[in-house]
Amino acid sequence: MDRIKLSRVESHLEDLQYPVTRAEAADRFADTTLTYADGEENLGDLLLDCPSASFADADELLSDLYGVLPVEAVGEPGQSEGEG
Repeated sequence: MDRIKLSRVESHLEDLQYPVTRAEAADRFADTTLTYADGEENLGDLLLDCPSASFADADELLSDLYGVLPVEAVGEPGQSEGEG
């Protein structure tokens, strides 16, 4: 199983042949774990959760992906809101 950090996922998405369907993208990354600040998830499963059925380019796919990521995915470890 491959592991990709969230900060590097865009370069991997750019390797797909576009346009691409949500199912094709999910299948390509079915055995890939996406790691982020406070956790990890299967990238293929995340892509299946994207609202768009197809993507013209990596930017569209990345935008949808960020929309389905859990809130903790975008924060830095140890960061806490409202303190300071």
